[in-house]
Amino acid sequence: MLVAGNGVDPAWLPDEALRALGSRRVRVRGDGALVDTVRDEVTYACAQFGGAQVNDDGVCDLLLSLDKAGDEGPDGFTLERAGGRTTVTAADPAGLLYGYFEVVRLGEAAFTDAPSRTHRPALALRMLNHWDNVAVHPVMGQVERGYAGGSIFWEDGRARGDLARVRAYARLLAACGINALSVNNVNVHEAEAHLLTDRIGEVAAITCELRAYGIRTHLSVSFAAPLVLGGLDTADPLDEGVRAWWRAAVDQVYETIPDFGGFVVKADSEGQPGPFAYGRSHADGANLLADALAPHGGTVHWRAFVYDHRQDWRDRSTDRARAAYDHFAPLDGQFRDNAVLQVKHGPMDFQVREPVSPVIGAMPRTRVAVELQVTQEYTGQQRHVCALAPMWSEVLRFRPAGDQGPEVGALADDLVAVSNVGDDPYWTGHPLAQFNLYAFGRLAWQPDAAPAPILGEWTELTFTPDRTTDPERLRAGLRDVLAGSWATYEKYTAPLGVGFMVQPGHHYGPSVDGYEYSPWGTYHFADRDGVGVDRSRATGTGYAAQYAKPWSETYETPDTCPDELLLFFHHVPYEHVPRSGKTVIQHIYDTHFEGVEEAEAARQVWTSLADLVSPARHARVTERYEEQVRCAREWRDQVNSYFLRKSGVPDQKGRHIH
Repeated sequence: MLVAGNGVDPAWLPDEALRALGSRRVRVRGDGALVDTVRDEVTYACAQFGGAQVNDDGVCDLLLSLDKAGDEGPDGFTLERAGGRTTVTAADPAGLLYGYFEVVRLGEAAFTDAPSRTHRPALALRMLNHWDNVAVHPVMGQVERGYAGGSIFWEDGRARGDLARVRAYARLLAACGINALSVNNVNVHEAEAHLLTDRIGEVAAITCELRAYGIRTHLSVSFAAPLVLGGLDTADPLDEGVRAWWRAAVDQVYETIPDFGGFVVKADSEGQPGPFAYGRSHADGANLLADALAPHGGTVHWRAFVYDHRQDWRDRSTDRARAAYDHFAPLDGQFRDNAVLQVKHGPMDFQVREPVSPVIGAMPRTRVAVELQVTQEYTGQQRHVCALAPMWSEVLRFRPAGDQGPEVGALADDLVAVSNVGDDPYWTGHPLAQFNLYAFGRLAWQPDAAPAPILGEWTELTFTPDRTTDPERLRAGLRDVLAGSWATYEKYTAPLGVGFMVQPGHHYGPSVDGYEYSPWGTYHFADRDGVGVDRSRATGTGYAAQYAKPWSETYETPDTCPDELLLFFHHVPYEHVPRSGKTVIQHIYDTHFEGVEEAEAARQVWTSLADLVSPARHARVTERYEEQVRCAREWRDQVNSYFLRKSGVPDQKGRHIH
């Protein structure tokens, strides 16, 4: 019941990770469903390693105690080591569960030199969005932008009959600090729409499994639900009949699921219906649902991913990057307290390099959730190793108001990410992509955490190096293949922040002009003289001016713009020399050769770990590395050949370019 079983990889909770705790005498004090989960965990661990669950504080090595008079707050806990005993106390049952998993994470250190410390999450809601379809979509499949098999929730058009794996998933999520989850795609199709009403029982069944580990369930809903489900002739958010319909629908949801979390909404975006159809604002739309949810303590997460996806590529004045700010910044202060604006971390669409969205720092009177993408839609689709924690850390540490202002991680009310999980035996398709899911949870708990220690935690839990013949070689090898993998992926794909250059539709592999003449607003404007998008205030789209100072000034000119974002903000000649000291065209050539060399070197490192990793896991990663190296070479050759032919400028190092 506690473990996945049936050939499913245990990810960062193999039995071996429980050894330190499971070999001791443990006392659990307190009552409630989550405390019972902690007891079940302790019982399981002790059964594996010879420890015992005891009922006497005086003889235990570990005391896990619920103390409702404590001051740790929701989800918080205190861990201390004194008098030969380790004690975890929490004022809330969820805190006791997170404290248990902290002891697991520390291993033997929890019983020797663990410092006394109170742990509290920086963000109250740490949520995953699943883009899972109930019925298989003819284009997007079972899981939109999913690269790990089918849905773990849905199969054959209905909720799975056996939901044991959902509980195992909830366990993994709780172990890294995630406490909320939406179970269906934000692009709500006909089958998914009915989850709100006549199929809410299926959501309730999933909720039962998630609840056992403190995961609160949310649902993506269609703004047009009153039309699609209710038979109304309008979905106008100011219409009293529409408002009454939503109140009744929400009341029914909470009758079935009393601890339901709320809704996630994609509206007026990529064909999804929304308030614009009625001349209403997005605040009007969000507040409609917020008002219906408020009596029950629910929240609506309203996505800010709103832009014109039928853009004329000839029109350089229209800029997709501007859209979220233009639509939402004027609405600051107009959203209800239980309406959260969910903003993608960058202004475009989860590219390997984007500036931080200016919306995040522009709405001080609105609750904001920062949205990341754990599923690797544009970062290798779980066929490439691309550890995203360094990217996310840069985003969360960015200061929209400059050095003296707060970081994004402090401005955000919630942190949300699109999940990378499916029914694949390894959960994420690529076994090393499990790190991205783990890292999201840990950064949602502590946004200013450094990526390297998180990688160390995940390595110790997942691979338990101390149980191998050469633990240091395994640790070093995993660091080598993961720590710099985002930088490697960036090197052999789209250069200097320009983005995209992918195959249209499925977004895998290179196609430099794949979206160049499309209506999606994803252009690089390469010509014989130069490349990049002019987003300056002076001569371009004005996007740079959406930032507060000093960033609006920093991004305004090529001379002050950071190199890694040069082509996102500026159209420059190929011979332009940024601060790196080499021309733009030479940078393109060099990084693409370097990226392939680094991917090949990482493959060799992984090969060398065969005697330290389980054969099945090693074989799966080896297979993915073969594809990564093949694809990286294709990226190198297509991008370098394209720009050689466009610019006519040869490689200074005389390497072969096709």
